[in-house]
Amino acid sequence: MRITLKVWRQANAATRGRMVDYRLDDVSEDMSFLEMLDVLNEQLIGQGEEPVAFDHDCREGICGMCGLMIDGVAHGPEVTTVCQLHMRSFKDGDTITVEPWRADPFPVIKDLVVDRSAFDRIIQAGGFISANTGAAPDAHATPVPKADADAAFEAAACISCGACVAACPNGSSMLFTAAKVTHLGKLPQGQPERLGRVVSMVAQQDAEGFGGCTNIGECASVCPKGIPLDTINQLNFDLRTALRHGA
Repeated sequence: MRITLKVWRQANAATRGRMVDYRLDDVSEDMSFLEMLDVLNEQLIGQGEEPVAFDHDCREGICGMCGLMIDGVAHGPEVTTVCQLHMRSFKDGDTITVEPWRADPFPVIKDLVVDRSAFDRIIQAGGFISANTGAAPDAHATPVPKADADAAFEAAACISCGACVAACPNGSSMLFTAAKVTHLGKLPQGQPERLGRVVSMVAQQDAEGFGGCTNIGECASVCPKGIPLDTINQLNFDLRTALRHGA
């Protein structure tokens, strides 16, 4: 099928960017979106032009690197990662707009590549366990209520792709931070630092310049791993508890 791409091109963070149109005449519906971008780059290189820079790694929907806005939607029309989005989701003759994440804490490095190290700093602020828990215990040696275990595993599925931030009108990273807080705070080994963790991570989130959460829900609607909106409730509960106790 034939498609027209409107792609954001920006040489570096210091230069102005612009949308550039490209046409591809032989796109297979079985291609992934990233494979289609590979074909575009092969075409550009063959013409002596600069290829489009975009993030990718595993191409299996696991790593969260392939963050793109496609027709104004984080990761595109399907609730999945861009590498798992296939061209059969589009029609012959479509014009597709491709942009990087739009959020101040995610500055553009080049073209469709943004710097998401703000997420790394939020995790460094408290998304870890430093208490010495000794050797790995036998299975079921420490009882964990099933509801807590399920919530922890659900939150731990977060791949830090940043779609929640890109989709949020406020540019909030609350769903991401809540997932990192919840998956540790629901398990026994995460309890010693539970209150300090949430205070530190929320403070770092604010310091990075992410917007405030107003529970619009766009974050959860585009999350490729299905992190539920009520994960934010757990973060707020832990934060209120911490502030009451002066953590």
